[in-house]
Amino acid sequence: QPQLVESGGGSVQPGGSLRLSCAASGFTLAYGTIGWLRQAPGKELEGVSCMSSSDDYAYYTDSVKGRFTLTRDNAKNTVYLQMNSLKPEDTAVYYCAAMERAYDSACVYLSREADYWGQGTQVTVSS
Repeated sequence: QPQLVESGGGSVQPGGSLRLSCAASGFTLAYGTIGWLRQAPGKELEGVSCMSSSDDYAYYTDSVKGRFTLTRDNAKNTVYLQMNSLKPEDTAVYYCAAMERAYDSACVYLSREADYWGQGTQVTVSS
């Protein structure tokens, strides 16, 4: 049974850093589309960062550009989201999601077409 297992969430003060991990089993991340989405209390699910094997380019939502970095370790079948300079508005439950397909603009449709979802990990940024 394919699955995604997330880790690395927690509580941090503003300006701090966290690294989220998403380990895949049962399918190969290197050949598909993988990304992170988040949902803050009372808000809709928001795409944070995504990478598709169609172009291997990491996309970021504007609010995290320059602060977050998405990387993929093919040998470990794992993706990481390094989050620096965290702000209170980054507080949310973060979900890893993946599709076994890769195509141009795949990241735009990840939230609707994901084949697999992680269980979610809480990130809280507060002083």
